Amino acid sequence: MQPFLRTRLFTRAAGCGKKTSLSLSLKPANPPSSHNLSRLSLTSYLSTRLLTTSNSRLATPMAAQTDPTAADFASSHQITPESLESKLRNTLPSTTHISIQDMSGGCGQAFNAIIVSPEFDKKSLLARHRLVNNALKDEIKAIHAWTPKCLTPEQWEKEQQRGL
Repeated sequence: MQPFLRTRLFTRAAGCGKKTSLSLSLKPANPPSSHNLSRLSLTSYLSTRLLTTSNSRLATPMAAQTDPTAADFASSHQITPESLESKLRNTLPSTTHISIQDMSGGCGQAFNAIIVSPEFDKKSLLARHRLVNNALKDEIKAIHAWTPKCLTPEQWEKEQQRGL
């Protein structure tokens, strides 16, 4: 049995540019003798094997695929706290307070939100989140993390009193 070759590939995560490392092991079909390989020829051999392999396990992407329509939306629209707030105010006109915070350091990939509306009265937490998430369906597909906190005006007043 031939030994596995290990190589490390570096990629950049979409959005914030954080560097991630991916380690890949593969068993070559007919590798040249390893003691005759220089580093450059080993790299070119591995990249050729990765590009021409018919093995579906190796051809399968390692990360989740992005929805193409979400990727198009994200590239054509800059998602900001202000754009999310505007969309929510247009979709849910009875909202009395909206506070959205970009948790990703400005790259627009993670948001926390506090949304106060009388429409949430007598609705479960799940129903409240569905109402908000349906209003921001396209935006949520295009970002990495969305954390809404949906409150009624009475709950919001209690939160404000606790904070003082």
